[in-house]
Amino acid sequence: MIYTLDNGRCVSIPIEEIENLEKSLQLSKNEAIEVWLTDNGYEIDEEQAKLDEKASKVFISTGAVPEKSKKERKKPTIKVSDEKKALFDSILTNLTHCEGVELENIKVLNKNKLIEVRINDKIFKIDIVQCRAPKKEA
Repeated sequence: MIYTLDNGRCVSIPIEEIENLEKSLQLSKNEAIEVWLTDNGYEIDEEQAKLDEKASKVFISTGAVPEKSKKERKKPTIKVSDEKKALFDSILTNLTHCEGVELENIKVLNKNKLIEVRINDKIFKIDIVQCRAPKKEA
């Protein structure tokens, strides 16, 4: 069924739905068409708009939870052992003894952890990682 709105726009309404509304709600054909148009967003019912507004306010006041503010994380404290420091310094000072390595081609990217070395056109990274002691069985 084709129905023309007040603004001249034509809407195709399924006849089965109109008949279903007539039977289930005991409406006339015109009332069923109005209900269908309102339900599908083609017309606005003032009473329904007021109820929607009231319902949205109730939802906010009773069930909505405000978004939690994110807590600032404290920066992790990095514990570096004396052995790791000594190993890092030893590697850094002895890199210049390697063939093809110049002092200006050595960069410390992360203190006590990461060294970058350029040899000719190739770049190498040396990452020093201290492993944890294995857990003791209970």
